[in-house]
Amino acid sequence: MNIPFLADIALPDRLWLPLLIFFARVLDVSLGTLRIIFISRGKKYLAPALGFLEVFIWIVAVSQIMRGVQDWVSYLAYAAGFATGNYVGMWIENRLAIGTLIIRTILPNGADELVGRLRQAKYGVTSVQGQGSNGPVTLVYTIIKRKDLGAVVGIIHQLFPHAFLTVEELRSTAEGIFPPEQTMLQTMVKKK
Repeated sequence: MNIPFLADIALPDRLWLPLLIFFARVLDVSLGTLRIIFISRGKKYLAPALGFLEVFIWIVAVSQIMRGVQDWVSYLAYAAGFATGNYVGMWIENRLAIGTLIIRTILPNGADELVGRLRQAKYGVTSVQGQGSNGPVTLVYTIIKRKDLGAVVGIIHQLFPHAFLTVEELRSTAEGIFPPEQTMLQTMVKKK
């Protein structure tokens, strides 16, 4: 196989095709994983664009396999690329942290300090009195950007290390109180 931009790398010819197939599958499956996640989050313009790229890359990879039908190394590269692509897609999506979550915290006693700390950190908070199986409880609801999950759970556990909480993804929200977004420049200046 003669690939002009890779011609200077010294690899046996029989390894070029499996490597190409492996990396094509990693890329197309990663895009497919992200596409499915974006569909579930209602990203109706991004998901089809990723789908186009995913299928284009898949067709290239499959056409290369069909050329070397008897090459078991290519088959293994295809399968390994698929498995790796799933992992890479999930890793990328986790790093992007796109989405909105609701955190429900149920506390057996007053939650005024927690509500105050969350509001001080610019998170919207709603608290409701309720009745649990062991007596009165306070339910604290806050809707956050997914990238803020660690910070909010940290605040909750700092005040209530054994708090019962649930976290769910939301498909959409309207309005609400969220901490102001920082630009990349603001984040870099703050670190100095």
